[in-house]
Amino acid sequence: MIKYIGSKRSLVPLLLEIVRGVGDARSVLDLFSGTSRVGHAFKAAGYRVLANDHNAYAVALARCYVQADAEDVLENARKLVHEFNALPGTPGYFTETFCLRSRFFQPRNGARIDAIREAIAAKDLDPELEAVMLVSLMEAADRVDSTTGLQMAYLKAWAPRSHNDLELRVPAVLPRARHGKGGATDLDAFEAVGRLEADVAYIDPPYNQHSYLGNYHVWETLVRWDKPEVYGVACKRTDVRRRQSVFNSRPRARDAMRRLLAGVRAPVLVVSFNDEGFLSREDLESVFGALWQGEARVASLEIDFQSYVGARIGIHNPRGEKVGTPGRVRNKEFVYVVSRTDFAPALTRVAESRPWPFPLRLSPSPGEGDPAGPPEA
Repeated sequence: MIKYIGSKRSLVPLLLEIVRGVGDARSVLDLFSGTSRVGHAFKAAGYRVLANDHNAYAVALARCYVQADAEDVLENARKLVHEFNALPGTPGYFTETFCLRSRFFQPRNGARIDAIREAIAAKDLDPELEAVMLVSLMEAADRVDSTTGLQMAYLKAWAPRSHNDLELRVPAVLPRARHGKGGATDLDAFEAVGRLEADVAYIDPPYNQHSYLGNYHVWETLVRWDKPEVYGVACKRTDVRRRQSVFNSRPRARDAMRRLLAGVRAPVLVVSFNDEGFLSREDLESVFGALWQGEARVASLEIDFQSYVGARIGIHNPRGEKVGTPGRVRNKEFVYVVSRTDFAPALTRVAESRPWPFPLRLSPSPGEGDPAGPPEA
C-alpha cells in the first residue's frame, strides 16, 4: 500500500473485530475508501465490500483491492508486470513535471513511469486489469519517491530510496469474497449513500483542512493521465483549488456530517474520527444521537496514537528550510459504533479480546466520568 496520512493500517484488526461483533453482517460499505486498506481487509475476511471515493487514484486502488478478483486478473497482471518492467525509460510529461520542474522522483525513474503509463494507456485494458496495473505502477513509484509521505512538498536532499530503480510488482489482489463480489464507485459521498446499501457502513471522512487531493495530487495525475496544467513549486494540479471537500471546511463540516449520516443506508455505522478534527466529541455524538428519530445508541473506543511523522519533525518548505514548529506528538482516534441497540457490551468484549498494540479504552460520553472499563493495553 502507498504511504498515506490517516491510514488505518494499525486500526484494521480492531475494525474487523468490531464488525464481527455485529453478528450476521455480510456486506460493508467503505464510504471514503482512500488506499482501500480497510476494504481489502474486510474482503479478505469474506465480506462483500462496496468501496467509494471521489478521487481517481483512490478509485483505482479500490477497483484493484476490492472489486477485482485474483481468479480474473492475476494471470494477465503477472505477464504485464514482466512486460512493463522490461520497458526502457521515455521522458515525457511526468518526468518534466515531477522530476525536473519539481523533485519528487529521480529523472531516470520518471522516464520509466512515463513509458509504463503510456503503455498501460495504449493497451486499452479491461477496467479491473487496468486498475491492477495502475496500482502496481503507483506503488512502484511510491517506493522510490523523495517525500515524507505527502506530496505537498519534496525533500531538499534526495531520499535514499529515490536512488533505487523503479520496479513493478503484482499487487496483493484477493480471490472473490465468500459473500460476493465487491464493487468500487467514484461517487460524491452524498450521492453514494443514496445508491449504496450494506449491513455495516464504515465512515472515515476528512476531518480537518488537509485535502487528500492536494496531499496526493501526483497519484491523481498518474491515474487520470490527463497531463493537467499545474501551479506552485510542488506542481499541483490546478483543479486542487476548486475540488474542495465540504469536510475540509470548519464552518460546513458539522452540517455535512449530519446530512451524510442521515442518508446512510445501513443499520450499523462504524465511524472513525480524530481529536485533531473540526468536530468535537460533543458535535459528533449530538449528530449520532439524532439519527433514526433519536433512537440511535452510541458506543465508542478511544485509541492513543503517535502523530504522523510530519507533525513530529516540524514544517519545512520545498528547499528543506524549517518554517514551522513541530505539532502535537500524540493524538486520539475515536471509533464510534452507532446502531439502534446498545453496542457497548460488544465493544467491551472487543477491547478485552486481545492485548492491543496501542492504548485502548471504552470512551465515556461527554460529561461522564471515566468508565471502569478495561485497562489500557
